[in-house]
Amino acid sequence: MYIVIYIIVGFLAIIALVALLAPKTYEVNRSVIVNKPVSEVFKYLKYLKNQDQWSPWKKKDPNMKQEFIGVDGEVGFISKWQGNKLVGTGEQEIIGVEQNKQISSELRFFKPWKSVSSAFIKVDGVDATQTNVTWGFTAKNPMPMNIFMLLFNFEKTVGKDFEAGLDSLKDILES
Repeated sequence: MYIVIYIIVGFLAIIALVALLAPKTYEVNRSVIVNKPVSEVFKYLKYLKNQDQWSPWKKKDPNMKQEFIGVDGEVGFISKWQGNKLVGTGEQEIIGVEQNKQISSELRFFKPWKSVSSAFIKVDGVDATQTNVTWGFTAKNPMPMNIFMLLFNFEKTVGKDFEAGLDSLKDILES
């Protein structure tokens, strides 16, 4: 009987130790050079509805239900979605717009699991005709969910989606 108790206590201690050591935050971002001036690129990117044209997640569920609240391109605008198991359910709210620099938003996921992330799209002029676009987000991993991040390569998986989206964005803006 004591052996079973020791095994259970040992197992719980290992889980607690792993949770303490596992990353508590993460960041994923990718960049692409677009052959258009910063002002043109920013003008397109600040409207969340335009993401439907280049987002990899819209392609994973073209029939997702969407709802928009507020004025697109302005702080407070919310894009809500309810999709299949590949895109889940959530919303994105614009929380900051720095003209020709950055659009900041808060991503709130409800399904398949609850989480809140800070997302951004930054634009930097390479020269008068080229813009570097960086798309990314940061988030916190509460314990014990941070253990999951040891088993799932979020950087690689979401990074691939960001790369696909940025490639689509580049094609749209340069055509």
